[in-house]
Formats: sequence, structure tokens, C-alpha cells
Amino acid sequence: MPKIKVIKAQIQGGKASTAPPLGPALADAGLNPAEVVEKINEITKIYEGLTIEVKVVVDLDTKKYRIELGLPTTTSLLLKFAGASEPSGDPMHKKVGDLKLEDVIKVAILKKPDLNAKSLKAAVKTILGSARSIGLTVEGKDPKEVVKEIDAGVYDEILKKYEEEWAKAYGGA
Repeated sequence: MPKIKVIKAQIQGGKASTAPPLGPALADAGLNPAEVVEKINEITKIYEGLTIEVKVVVDLDTKKYRIELGLPTTTSLLLKFAGASEPSGDPMHKKVGDLKLEDVIKVAILKKPDLNAKSLKAAVKTILGSARSIGLTVEGKDPKEVVKEIDAGVYDEILKKYEEEWAKAYGGA
């Protein structure tokens, strides 16, 4: 049975460093800290400006490792993009911020691994539902109205610009 070591760290997306605690922990596991940190930064750069949990799972016998990410919540991503500090306690009557549709699309791409959506359009509609439930508007409108506009094809051009990024996100998964 292989000996496994799990190294956990909270990092800013794209900004891991070999400084303590991460660097020494990686070295203690027999890994090249600079190489592992470079890979961590590569896969977390899309979370720039957000704190995420990173786990490096190391097989101590073979020195093979895998990097696992704890994704930020949809709510925290939406609030960050809207510049709001917390969700509304009364989302139907009290709005706490406004988002651009592009920000909603970016959240959908970031959350792709957690969503059951088969298309970017479906993912965006899911994220719009979350935005509505925490008291955010999109382009000054109720997210429910934006969903209807998406269904009517109003935003097809904007969505098309992000289709390739959606397809590439997380290895096309």
C-alpha cells in the first residue's frame, strides 16, 4: 500500500510561492518545490484575486503527485464580481450589486467542474439563478429577465465569444 502525504495550502490564484509553508512541505515530501508551484500557478491563474485551497497529494514511494483544487463558491465569485460584501437577506426587494453578463459567463466557466450544464448557455442560466437568489442584478435587470433574453437569442454573440474558453476549461471536461 503506497504511503500518501497530503499537503494543503490556501493560496491566491496564480500566486503560490515556494516560501513557507508550501515550499518546505513540498521539499519534505521529496518534490521539487519550484516545479510544483509552477504547475499550481498555471492551473490556478484563472482564479486570480481569489483565495482557494490547494491540495498536493503525494505518493511518497514514487514521488508522483496530483494537484486538487477547492473551488470558490458560486456565491463568493458572484459577490466578488459585483463588489458586494454579502448576499441580500431579502433578494427580491433588496439588491446588493449589479453584474455584467461577461462576469456571469466568467463565473460559469470557473465553476464548470461543479455544474451539470452541458453547454455554456445552460451554465450561464444556472449562474443567473444563483445571482437572483442572493440579490444581484445583471446589466441592471432581474436575472430572470436575462434568462428570457438568453432564450430569445439576445446574447448569442457574447456567448459565442466565450464558447472556446468554455470548451477548453478543465481539459474539455
